[in-house]
Amino acid sequence: MILATWLGLASVQAQAGVFVHLFEWKWTDVAQECEQFLGPKGYSAVQVSPPNEHIQGSQWWTRYQPVSYQLESRGGTAAEFQDMVSRCKAAGVDVYVDAVINHTAAGSGTGWAGSSYDSTNLSYPAYSANDFHSACDIQSSDYSSDAWRVQNCRLVGLPDLNTGSSYVQQTLANYLNGLTAMGVAGFRIDAAKHMAPSDLAGIYSRLNGSPFIFQEVIDLGGEAVSANDYTGMGKVTEFRYSANLGNVFRYQKLSYLNNFGSAWGFVGDQSAIVFTDNHDNQRGHGAGGSDVLTYKDGNLYTLANVFMLAYPYGYPKVMSSFYFTDTDAGPNGATVWNNGSPSGCYSTFACEHRWRPIANMVAFRNATDGSPMSNWWDNGNNQVAFGRSGKGFVVINREAAALNQSFSTGMADGSYCNVIDGDPENGCKDDSGNSHYVTVSAGQASFNVPAMSAAAIYLGASCSGSNCGGSGGSGSTVAVNFTCNNGTTYQGQSVYVVGDIAALGAWDPAAAVKLSPSSYPTWTGSISLPADTAVQWKCLKRDESDPSAGIEWQGGSNNSFNSGQTQAVSASF
Repeated sequence: MILATWLGLASVQAQAGVFVHLFEWKWTDVAQECEQFLGPKGYSAVQVSPPNEHIQGSQWWTRYQPVSYQLESRGGTAAEFQDMVSRCKAAGVDVYVDAVINHTAAGSGTGWAGSSYDSTNLSYPAYSANDFHSACDIQSSDYSSDAWRVQNCRLVGLPDLNTGSSYVQQTLANYLNGLTAMGVAGFRIDAAKHMAPSDLAGIYSRLNGSPFIFQEVIDLGGEAVSANDYTGMGKVTEFRYSANLGNVFRYQKLSYLNNFGSAWGFVGDQSAIVFTDNHDNQRGHGAGGSDVLTYKDGNLYTLANVFMLAYPYGYPKVMSSFYFTDTDAGPNGATVWNNGSPSGCYSTFACEHRWRPIANMVAFRNATDGSPMSNWWDNGNNQVAFGRSGKGFVVINREAAALNQSFSTGMADGSYCNVIDGDPENGCKDDSGNSHYVTVSAGQASFNVPAMSAAAIYLGASCSGSNCGGSGGSGSTVAVNFTCNNGTTYQGQSVYVVGDIAALGAWDPAAAVKLSPSSYPTWTGSISLPADTAVQWKCLKRDESDPSAGIEWQGGSNNSFNSGQTQAVSASF
């Protein structure tokens, strides 16, 4: 009955958008990134490192050896964690916590917050010897032949919790419920394959609300424990996607990808968390290998991410790494944000999620959500192109020569920003001030794509004026009627519209445009915008007198439209 209950929940947990793993970022840095970049760029959520007390040490994996469930860790304090969750939520970005619930720390000593632990005597703040499985170690041969040992013995010597125990289940649920109460929206269940599905179902049945669940199940095929064993309770990490994507981009032909996904033996589309790499396999751990692409692969890595974000399969996660040579090393206490600037990016942290082609493809994914693939083309080798049923079109060139080709895009006529090279919110300009537009006429568009590069267009980044630089071409304006539904407020708080152009405050809550509550809790207003302009926007609540107080952003991805094509738009809190 428990599993049946979670089958019902999993069936309604379809997720749109793109989330990012800010690996080993401190809570203060994550909060600023949500406000300054993730929210404006339309990322749906951020996965953060385990927030509970762990063993001391500088290695990244110390975070995966729990001592207690106090929220004191290398990421920061409990107060900083709460502030981060609240600020990300206000920016429209959900927080997913990496939950380590299969095991406890090995060895003995004092944890990050001062708690004592001893794995010889199985003594921990929340557990004693009765709360663990009998000691046995998982052998490499067990993965292909013995599911019981994989799920009941010790993973790399770490004491294995008896997750079938009512006390253990409730203790773990209390930890997760405490995080949910703080505003955490979901959980990555670390080492899920090392817990029996029935044990996890027992834990999940004790959770409050309906948190988003995705489970780490490393399954490259031929194992005693299958990813499909867990899809009834939530999404699973599809490691075969990462391995096969890397293999094709490195060694095969991109033309093979025209039916990528379930037809390749992966789990169903609605069950899959997909990624180009993650914190384990980029280091050669956890299904890692020579096939896996990482930030070290440069343009090849970028192209694989462009494909992942354009192709309609799974819920994609973008990896954001710190630079490493030693696969055990952590980031050594480095911060990303310093003096109001993300100066840690590209020095200590790779910040792949900020690379223009990856960051701008987030909006492409949002704009094309729910639209099947169409208009596939390939040259039989490593040049491919495909559409998303008239909402977007992408071209990928993994060859040594430029691709000059006219394609049937299925898109409406107009001029569209090539978001691989230009930023829609900045007149589709690159860092040198050059604009990058593609014209669609009678559904056809000509693309000139350099070697090892790509091009992508979508409806939310289009214009039809003579300038096509985001300023309205001829300088004319058009009145657009905005509606924000379900805008319940307290006395002194109102609903506003804020967006990526100056007329909507350029994402600054203090410069947002107030709507009228004449049909409360529906708020409406007509705002004069530049004509023929691609616009991204959201509904926003804030205090009327203090723009920095009472801020609540509309959740989910940014809304988008073109002022030359639509004069009435709406969204809901």
